[in-house]
Amino acid sequence: MKPSQKRQDVKFSSSPVLGVHLPMWRSKLVVFMLFMAFVALAARAFWIQGPGNAFYQKQGESRYQRTLELPATRGKILDRNGLVLATSLPVRAIWAIPDAVPDDLDADKINQLGKLLGMTPKELRVKLSEDKGFVYVKRQVSIDVADKVAALDIPGIYQRNEYKRFYPEGEITAHLIGFTNVEDEGQEGVELGDQKMLSGTSGVRRVIKDRMGHIVEDVAEQIPPHNGTDVDLSIDSKIQYIAYANLKAAVEKFKAKAGAAMVVDVRTGEVLALVNYPTYNPNDRSHLTGEQLRNRILTDVFEPGSIMKPFTVSLALDLHRVTPNTLVETGNGHFVLDGAPISDDAGFGTLTVGGVIQKSSNIGATKIAMTMRPEEMWDMYTSIGLGQAPKVGFPGAAAGRLRPWKSWRRIEQATMSYGYGLSVSLFQLARAYTAIAHDGELMPVTIFKTDPNQKITGTQVFSANTAREVRAMLETVVAPGGTSPDAAVPGYRVGGKSGTAYKHEGHGYTRKYRASFVGMAPMPNPRIVVAVSVDEPTAGSHFGGQVSGPVFSAIAGDTLRALNVPPNMPIKQLVVSDDTPGAPADKPGPQKLAAGGTAKHMIVSSTTRNSPGVVR
Repeated sequence: MKPSQKRQDVKFSSSPVLGVHLPMWRSKLVVFMLFMAFVALAARAFWIQGPGNAFYQKQGESRYQRTLELPATRGKILDRNGLVLATSLPVRAIWAIPDAVPDDLDADKINQLGKLLGMTPKELRVKLSEDKGFVYVKRQVSIDVADKVAALDIPGIYQRNEYKRFYPEGEITAHLIGFTNVEDEGQEGVELGDQKMLSGTSGVRRVIKDRMGHIVEDVAEQIPPHNGTDVDLSIDSKIQYIAYANLKAAVEKFKAKAGAAMVVDVRTGEVLALVNYPTYNPNDRSHLTGEQLRNRILTDVFEPGSIMKPFTVSLALDLHRVTPNTLVETGNGHFVLDGAPISDDAGFGTLTVGGVIQKSSNIGATKIAMTMRPEEMWDMYTSIGLGQAPKVGFPGAAAGRLRPWKSWRRIEQATMSYGYGLSVSLFQLARAYTAIAHDGELMPVTIFKTDPNQKITGTQVFSANTAREVRAMLETVVAPGGTSPDAAVPGYRVGGKSGTAYKHEGHGYTRKYRASFVGMAPMPNPRIVVAVSVDEPTAGSHFGGQVSGPVFSAIAGDTLRALNVPPNMPIKQLVVSDDTPGAPADKPGPQKLAAGGTAKHMIVSSTTRNSPGVVR
């Protein structure tokens, strides 16, 4: 083979400068590579238009597509008669895209915008200069103000619809209803406890927006919002106001730290009123303090004092350790149990069991308690709900304190019989008293409206006869000769028990008091239980019967009239007390016994254990 046949060169130019001879395979390689590049581009174009189209479409849309939340309207909160206690009002949120707001925005418009939104020009400029693609300028702006903002026509400033909660009853129902935050989420009260039911489910709208934030088109079918469910409470707004007005007046009159009151329908366990003072305005929380926020009825626990004596007597009656006419020797008002002194306000001498309640004798309650075993008393306390957080569907309900009976000493058993050494909330006390008011049946107390066609049943903790006997004793407490005549209600037979307890703080008891009263009306078959507690009264009296008793009287009387319960006694009537009326406290007169009754003496020693019915 000739050399010319082995190698072929291509001559590109006759110019000696460009006269470079390249091998043929290189030329073919260049042509082949160009061809493959076009093939790759064609394949890529085919992929983009075909199988890869969905991916790139999604990527493109993600840069302009937005998912808008369609807010659900929060459910209303209503009282038992349909009166609105909480509702949602339409408002708007003012928001901005800082990059879209002109840097040279007219200062006059900035000033006008700030004036409308309650912001200084400096605050506005800080907001509008943030390095974000989205920023809220102001939330929950009224529609009128938002329309004026829109009229300014400032580039980069936009609006969206939202809702703001409004509470027509304001401070009167604040602790019960609670409030929501700017995101319309419950923070306190029923708003928090029933957040899921009230909030509903937001809807969804998917749209494409341009770089200025304007909606170009919808890209999917809208999912409509599901509005929240209305919540019907058991509260009667008229009775709520009655309780609030009278409690507020008492706290201010006695210059007390705080107070709380509650009204329960005995037949159903429904709470008709639940109030605290001090309170706050849920529509304006700019100056809200922790003291105002506390729902004291549920969160604050205290030693109830003599309010517990009716339960001690109820248990002893149920166990047949005493009868209403059993005589209890209380002596000169001073008694020593295992080296610890127990005293009464005066020397009451010999009292019936009913007289122990009427005169509120600590010594009498102690001697009755000593006829029972610690576990029997502990079982009774737990059966009426002490030591357990109430299941009321309300945040922060306290359980109180009730120690296991195995750790009780005799003196502790004694002090618990008259309300020291254990702690309760006012809610627990009100519920416990439904057992006495409802023939021994402890009712399930609720803040929600019940079905009127549904029969409400409770737990039988005392016999019906025991409850009736104790109710008769409670009537004597508000009669002349009792500890709480100021709790009497003109025109109605009522009964109840006061409690005055020293407050325990840190290392011991102080000279601060908790004055309470729990009662029921009308007797002999109560419709309502009313519980009142005033914390640290400092002006005038500090006794439960004199501080909280009149509050009970006013609330109970007005509530019975609001419920159309007819009066069942003349306005003026002398109620015969269990002891001779007018007898000096230190020289009690002869005991009044029921017709045909016989007296059984109880002689209680402070050093020996008891045999059935008698402690020697």
